[in-house]
Amino acid sequence: MPPAHIVSHNPATVHAPAGGYCMGLELTQHRRLLFISGQVPERSDGAVPDGFEAQCEQAWRNLIEVLAAAGLGVAHLVKVTTFLTDRNQLVANRSIRRAMLGEHQPALTVVIVETVDSKWLLEIEAVAAE
Repeated sequence: MPPAHIVSHNPATVHAPAGGYCMGLELTQHRRLLFISGQVPERSDGAVPDGFEAQCEQAWRNLIEVLAAAGLGVAHLVKVTTFLTDRNQLVANRSIRRAMLGEHQPALTVVIVETVDSKWLLEIEAVAAE
């Protein structure tokens, strides 16, 4: 099924950071909302990849698997919040997010935090709509 009708709102009077950032998304209609809990960088066997890039890709794969289980894809994402453990991860995070999302630009928030398990270098939560 196609994604919900989404309208981007990026007023010229508000400065938007670079990097595939949308200031606001409006759902003019939708049938379903999917709230995706924070996805951590663990594989199905519980193993955690080494390094930020591998962990970021794994967290995104997990999120995409949850979307797929609901019959949805990344084009259905309307809000993504990424929790990083270090500011130095910002550039790699942006690059991997762009690769995973392609041209799709959901509303985004990135926060620097301490994760529940110190092995996890990030966590990603999201909201999708159809």
